[in-house]
Amino acid sequence: MYYRRKVILALIERFGGELKPTHFQKLLLVFTRRQRKPAFEFVPYKYGAFSFQARADKGTMIKYGQLKDSKHWVFSANQSYLEELNQTDQKILNELWKQFNNYSIEELVKYTYREFPFYATRSEIAEDLLTEDELKRVELSRPKNTGNILYTIGYEGISAEEYMNRLYSKQVNLLVDVRKNSMSMKYGFSKSQLKNMCQKMGIEFLHIPELGIESDKRQNLNTPKDYELLFDEYKRETLPNRDTELNQLKELTEKYERVAITCFEREHTSCHRHKISDHLHEEYGVPIEHI
Repeated sequence: MYYRRKVILALIERFGGELKPTHFQKLLLVFTRRQRKPAFEFVPYKYGAFSFQARADKGTMIKYGQLKDSKHWVFSANQSYLEELNQTDQKILNELWKQFNNYSIEELVKYTYREFPFYATRSEIAEDLLTEDELKRVELSRPKNTGNILYTIGYEGISAEEYMNRLYSKQVNLLVDVRKNSMSMKYGFSKSQLKNMCQKMGIEFLHIPELGIESDKRQNLNTPKDYELLFDEYKRETLPNRDTELNQLKELTEKYERVAITCFEREHTSCHRHKISDHLHEEYGVPIEHI
């Protein structure tokens, strides 16, 4: 079992075996912010911090009988997980219980908004819970960005939450998937999952597979030279036949102002997306930033 799932089970067990969704997410946030290496990352959502990964893990743990199939987080494992955590995390969990065991959900939400104002920046209830000064801190944490720009982003080596926070920090309004096949073994990055996360973050999603590279051409890429030859071929043979899609992308940047194109590779120079962005910059003067 992944250690992060043991964290979930131990947290629920320590707090009496059942937690409501908002209660669970806020306790998990505080717990992981006290870890040296957080087991989960979060995005700002309508009730504050939310972990996509934890929600996905819930489905798996329901499947294996460790949690009940319920809207709440209900412990149903046939063993205790409290001592499955390392000593440091056991200490954090016990301190968490002492501090928050008697907190109402409202009190806990207020605490997380005050301590981690970034995660309250998309909250639908912050104005009902916080003072004027506290709301100012939230506003200062809210990303601000203006102007027309095309971003490029890859998801290699980062969590779904970090990926979405990068888009949110740049105030991206539209994410365009330029993979030929919008599939991934990594959680969050298959087409339906990515589209769903975007919707939750207030970002529109579009897949333009015509701008992708055929999977058979991506085989046996072992050296920088291999990538260089592939991208030269893509620029020479593929892009000249993609005027419709490239013009569409230019028009989308004008319409949505801040658009991001995405593929897998962490470094844009190792991905065909940089040839797309280079073309739009050279032909239409579209500003580019790689994030």
